[in-house]
Amino acid sequence: MTESLVQPRPLPDGVYVPTVAFFKENDEVDLETTQRHAVYLAEAGVAGLLVHGSNGEAVHLSREERSLIIKTTRAALDQSDHHLMPLIAGCGTQSTRETIQLCRDAAAAGANFAIVLPPAYYGSLLNTSKIVQHFYDVADASPVPVMIYNFPGACSGLDLSSDTILQIAKHPNVLGVKLTCGNTGKLARVVDGAKPGFFVAGGSADFILQGLVVGGHGTIAGTANLVPRACVRICELFNAGKLKEARQLQAIVAKADWIAIQTGFAGVKAALQHFEAYGGNPRKPCGQPSGEGVEMITNGFQEAIALERSLA
Repeated sequence: MTESLVQPRPLPDGVYVPTVAFFKENDEVDLETTQRHAVYLAEAGVAGLLVHGSNGEAVHLSREERSLIIKTTRAALDQSDHHLMPLIAGCGTQSTRETIQLCRDAAAAGANFAIVLPPAYYGSLLNTSKIVQHFYDVADASPVPVMIYNFPGACSGLDLSSDTILQIAKHPNVLGVKLTCGNTGKLARVVDGAKPGFFVAGGSADFILQGLVVGGHGTIAGTANLVPRACVRICELFNAGKLKEARQLQAIVAKADWIAIQTGFAGVKAALQHFEAYGGNPRKPCGQPSGEGVEMITNGFQEAIALERSLA
């Protein structure tokens, strides 16, 4: 196992934002907007950022671009006095070898944690023991702690069970999980069965409160790119015992999240462009929603954006 010179700090509870990727008109990475957005989110009070997730167009980025975005985001946080804010980098690929390489790249570029999807392209050849061993091999070699990313929609339907997640979580360098499967029963089982300090988060803004109620530590939610303060406020209200108010905010955020779920990261970027005047185009072959789609997105986010601005 790779030895880290610095004992990693456990991830603090709260809202983590899987940031979108920004590109210029010539399709090069937009570093200025990357920095601007990172600082905007940090100033909104989130607990940490995640780059190269599903919202971050990881599969559209080269190895060099991945490192560049990590370095740029880390520098933006450090320069804005958020040097203690955790930065998580998506490092999942289909081979153990490449996943380890991306974990090493992420650490060298300034990431504090790596988050890894299970390999699924050759799903018929991968039983549970092989998937567990993949995570163990990655965690053995990674210079930063590893998080499990359970997202069936991005893994040909592969949905890790709570038993499998808890088995992987026994590795000393595996310190968290993101559950985009939306299964709060699974979330409760993992919270109850995992070792102390193991971070358990839901993966969508439409069940922040539900996850907290069963013992979760926060959320890693793409919609928080647009409404970070509203997501943070749900956590604050829950922690203060104000469940009625928390439910009211959760309902508003859940309606906006349903728009994001239907339109994906392209919808989030379109909403950013409309409400914040930056966002830009996805990389091809993906594209911006149609005019009718943009109208649906902006109308669907309107109430949540009004809430967000009232909390600023």
